[in-house]
Amino acid sequence: MKFKTKALAGAAAIALMSAAPAMAEGVSACLITKTDTNPFFVKMKEGAEAKAAELGVTLKSYAGKIDGDHESQVAAIEACVADGAKGILLTASDTKAIVDAVKAARDAGVLVIALDTPLDPIDAADATFATDNFRAGLLIGEWAKATLGDKAAEAKIAMLDLAISQPSVDVLRDQGFLQGFGVDLADPNKWGDESDARIIGNEVTSGNEEGGLKGMEALLTKDPDINVVYTINEPSAAGAYEALKAVGREKDVLIVSVDGGCPGVANVKDGVIGATSQQYPLLMASLGIEAIAKYAADGTKPAPSEGKDFFDTGVALVTDKPVDGVESIDTAKGTELCWG
Repeated sequence: MKFKTKALAGAAAIALMSAAPAMAEGVSACLITKTDTNPFFVKMKEGAEAKAAELGVTLKSYAGKIDGDHESQVAAIEACVADGAKGILLTASDTKAIVDAVKAARDAGVLVIALDTPLDPIDAADATFATDNFRAGLLIGEWAKATLGDKAAEAKIAMLDLAISQPSVDVLRDQGFLQGFGVDLADPNKWGDESDARIIGNEVTSGNEEGGLKGMEALLTKDPDINVVYTINEPSAAGAYEALKAVGREKDVLIVSVDGGCPGVANVKDGVIGATSQQYPLLMASLGIEAIAKYAADGTKPAPSEGKDFFDTGVALVTDKPVDGVESIDTAKGTELCWG
């Protein structure tokens, strides 16, 4: 059974926003991303540029040279303040170290909205527009459990995470998956401390295909009978699949992931990934530009979604093998909404 999800077109998120001014000539804004090559941030930039053109906002875009280039992001914030920007949309490489630069911008009257990655602490920004990453993990966990049915009680689970430093997105996806699968969490603010015997182990992947392959190889050495693989994102899922294929296990292991990029949705369609949770970077950025225009017009700052400390831009489970009780869209719809 398939359900119509609220996240499908971002309707629920849009409904929570006050209408932006029809035009906002004279208003300037900045978009600062971690890199300008990652398809997620390319789509984010596309959304910001389209909405800025629609509203008449002057937009300048900046990016780090590589993921983790904190210094370039600080320099970009300073340049935006000096240029008189009314608002900044930021995906921070270092969520703690960037806080002082963000505070200086806010003290200068600039609205700062974190996109995708919350600052630490989250209230260091005026607002955060992001995927509910715990829910993203929860959906794939619930789907995997329902797909296995009675066999879930004897599952052997491989956890392919992002990094030892455990940034918030990494933890939320991991813990959401485990809760959805029916695993008791220890400290929900970190991964790897669970006592459930079904978890074979955690490996870090750096979120790329090579890391997914090596992590999967390591866990298969630990237990060759693994039959469920959680992955932090779709590139690591693709690597895990290659490791499984090398030992002839690619058809009898369930892989789940998070992102919803076009290559990942194609992998769901092809059976490489069983299900993935799709996020909407274009919507994050376009709503961010609307919020800056609104702030410039009347000083109103965006409010978080009800019951949350951030503005939820939606998530949808993408699979061609839907299960009762878990909302999903198929890969045809996922392809319409994907990025990258």
